[in-house]
Amino acid sequence: ALIMTVKNLVKIIFLNIIGIALFFSWYPPEHQGFWFQLDKSVFYFFNDLLPQSKVFTYFVAFVNLRAFDSVAFIFMLLIFYGYYRKCNAVGKRRMFCMGIAMLVSAVIAKQCDMEIPIERASPTKFFDQVNLVSQLSGLPAKDRAGDSFPGDHGMMLLIFSGYMLKYFGRKAFLECLAVVVLFSLPRIMGGAHWLTDVIVGSVSIVLVVLSWLLLTPASDKFISWLEPKLSLRFFKDK
Repeated sequence: ALIMTVKNLVKIIFLNIIGIALFFSWYPPEHQGFWFQLDKSVFYFFNDLLPQSKVFTYFVAFVNLRAFDSVAFIFMLLIFYGYYRKCNAVGKRRMFCMGIAMLVSAVIAKQCDMEIPIERASPTKFFDQVNLVSQLSGLPAKDRAGDSFPGDHGMMLLIFSGYMLKYFGRKAFLECLAVVVLFSLPRIMGGAHWLTDVIVGSVSIVLVVLSWLLLTPASDKFISWLEPKLSLRFFKDK
């Protein structure tokens, strides 16, 4: 599959149009229209709950601790390892190279993100008189951000999901998608991110970047180039 087909080119153009249209349906203008009303509703739904329930407050504080961020990474590793352990040495080496390709893709996506001239304060900084989970709980929870767009967590998790879809199919993709939803929620519940930081920001960038990396020969060629450089001795058979 090292030759790009016309069908894949059509898919790339389609995904790019969706990604760009999604982005421009949100921007400009910022802080008004449909997306802003949705953002505001979601933010206040969770923010108003914070002072009403200590259990909810401490739960939100806990899942927004910096240390909790590693849990999403562990979940991704577990999904990845579930497929990795079923492979022989050649398959394991290929999967390891795939993991490196994911990291390179994440760097490319981050570079694209940095080219977007948007600095968007988190809802907890934008709105007045909000409940801050860090103050209510006394825990050093991440509940504010000077620049929240796009959601980095969501972007990295979606890149992982895209690779798993290409190389392991729909079941693996759905498992990863569950992780995306589960681990993008904490920052939204805590108010450090708007909902659209993820469903517009992360999704639009990933649709454009990954379509060019996964639907062209780029990822396959990179993995195939890297494979012979790693000795099979490091990858044990089942």
